[in-house]
Amino acid sequence: MTNLAFTRTGAGAPIVLLHALGLSRRTWDPVVPELAGHFDVVAVDLPGFGDSPPLPADTEPAPAALAEAVAGLLDELGVTAPHVVGNSLGGWVALELASIRAVASLTLLSPAGLWRSRTPRYALASLHTSRWLARHAGGLLMTLVGSRPGRALVLGQTHGRPTRLTAEYARSAIRSLGTCPGFDAVLRATTARHIEGFTALNAPVTVAFGSRDVLLLPCQSRRLDQLPPHTRVDRLPGCGHVPIADDPDAVAALVVRTATRLDRI
Repeated sequence: MTNLAFTRTGAGAPIVLLHALGLSRRTWDPVVPELAGHFDVVAVDLPGFGDSPPLPADTEPAPAALAEAVAGLLDELGVTAPHVVGNSLGGWVALELASIRAVASLTLLSPAGLWRSRTPRYALASLHTSRWLARHAGGLLMTLVGSRPGRALVLGQTHGRPTRLTAEYARSAIRSLGTCPGFDAVLRATTARHIEGFTALNAPVTVAFGSRDVLLLPCQSRRLDQLPPHTRVDRLPGCGHVPIADDPDAVAALVVRTATRLDRI
């Protein structure tokens, strides 16, 4: 039996939301009310994040293993062929999930893993620095994000419009990043891996990057040839690597468009 934490709300076709490295299902809160008007929304804490415990010590938490855990949860919930939305690490896990079970569509927001071989050093350095600061200078960061300039300073690496975020949202993100037990092991498990082998997926796929994504640089992390040839490529103007709170309306609209594509593959 899986012990993944999740939140379920709304009615309609099932849709599964998978968050980025270091964050939690709460990342999706800005878009859940809109999506719940269209879908049965299942927001999941991946193993080792939010309220979900890590995978067993003898299981490497690579994206494929995280996807297996999510598949187990969906089996228990009786959810079949859901739409799946993933951000960053969650996008990679969404692809892995689609390779082991039927999905209705995939919406990938700034998915991790679209690099040539290993995680780019720049992205690794950024992630390690953010984790270190959240763990060892969390109190200072919590104080800084009480102001708009402070939110721009602290969250400008991951969000395109950090001054629009609330202090509560910012503090939740810092707390999650600093306390999640799965961060280091998952980052190690992805460092030498990349997305490959998903070109034959036959569900509708949309991949979108924020125009202000400064974590996954276009010259390093946009290897779209590893996605199905029918993948639609979109852009989220003004959004960063974690676009959900930057522009909830645009993100929700993108998800709905993908889930309701008429040109079914």
